[in-house]
Amino acid sequence: RSFNRDDRAPRSFDRNDRTDRAPRRDNDDRPRRFDRDERAPRSFDRTDRPTERTPFVPADDVKLEKLQAEATIAADVDGVTFGDLGIGGNISRALAELGAASPFPIQAATIPDVLAGKDVLGRGRTGSGKTIAFGAPLVEKLMEHGGGTKRKMGRAPRALILAPTRELALQIDRTVQPIARSVGLFTTQIYGGVPYGRQEGALERGVDIIVGTPGRVQDLLNKGKLDLSEVVISVLDEADHMCDLGFLEPVQEILRATAEVTPQGNRAQKLLFSATLDTQVAALVEQFLHEPSVHEVAGEDQASSTIDHRVLVVEQRDKDRVLEELVAGEGKTIVFARTRAYAERLAEQFEDAGIRATSLHGDLNQSRRTRNLSLLTSGRVNVLVATDVAARGIHVDDISLVVQADAPDDYKAYMHRSGRTGRAGKEGTVVTIVPRSRRRKIEGILEHAEIEADLVESGPGDRILAELAAR
Repeated sequence: RSFNRDDRAPRSFDRNDRTDRAPRRDNDDRPRRFDRDERAPRSFDRTDRPTERTPFVPADDVKLEKLQAEATIAADVDGVTFGDLGIGGNISRALAELGAASPFPIQAATIPDVLAGKDVLGRGRTGSGKTIAFGAPLVEKLMEHGGGTKRKMGRAPRALILAPTRELALQIDRTVQPIARSVGLFTTQIYGGVPYGRQEGALERGVDIIVGTPGRVQDLLNKGKLDLSEVVISVLDEADHMCDLGFLEPVQEILRATAEVTPQGNRAQKLLFSATLDTQVAALVEQFLHEPSVHEVAGEDQASSTIDHRVLVVEQRDKDRVLEELVAGEGKTIVFARTRAYAERLAEQFEDAGIRATSLHGDLNQSRRTRNLSLLTSGRVNVLVATDVAARGIHVDDISLVVQADAPDDYKAYMHRSGRTGRAGKEGTVVTIVPRSRRRKIEGILEHAEIEADLVESGPGDRILAELAAR
């Protein structure tokens, strides 16, 4: 069975000539790669392609501190109506039909400033009512600029709302569209993963408000299919997440293509909403917002008072059994996993245990992602296991429990994940599962996020698991 090395057939190639390949990693955090919703598609479809984040000089720390110091805390409002804030009757009725009978604090704080023509920086966690905070006054302002008249074919949009993900863009449009229709205005969605024809057709017919993601908006802008020169109100929602995904340069290009002044000669408005205010967001504020009014919801820097934060320190071998016991309750639960493979495996494990579950991650196409999310919203499943690609795209008001099967890498990820529960003033619970080796790491994350949470050693069968599952 042996032979002389000199007798071997020569190789068909020289190993030394091979191009070194980086080792493959089944990991949502792998470098220079995006989940399908964010990463650059094939050459024949330039949809939603984020650019590489280019190095830039962060905003001066003094300016960042100044923005934070200028923030006006949005306090609770008793007895105030949308009409009191300056919103007209048709829009107020549309808001009531959406379930918004009276304004949330962030809405009461920002709406008067938007109606007064000011630029606004709003800080508020998801679920604090940000969409109506910019959507209602945006529609009202467009009425001042000539809305409510007979629809003109081929007219250019006059308002633009940018969101980091398709799911969020769809969620925003579901809120803004009925508000706009109540006064005879039209919206359209511009996002990737779907054919161009329908979106281009809508633009050719004429629209008033664009709701979209930066990649597809930039693409249609560069193809000459989208004219933003008449946009007098621009909104960046979840601006920090757009920067995190590498959309800084597309956002800058898009905003530079909008109008500088309104037909009445006033400065065009920019509204920026973000859960966190870091140096990248501050740089956008400095570049595009003129003397903005800064508002935040009380307590947004810290844990929401409606959310109970828990950390369970477990043995690695017990982790899956602990998770199974945690998600066995009747309420809606989102479980965050680091990798797609783990998300799929956990969903299958829960199903095998008789727990109705499904998964959501970047390997699913848009229709599957929409379907799986609807399974949770409709109550056909109780548990959704998601990777971080879905952390910002899930907007369901009755999530009672968020479980972090894998601890996040930083405090921003923690805040975005935990923002899936405790929405609209409802109570929620966030449980993070960590092995002993990650205990110090999670303590640092909680400290940075200004969240107080007891760390408890736990294992299968512990009473605390049943208590948390029953919430």
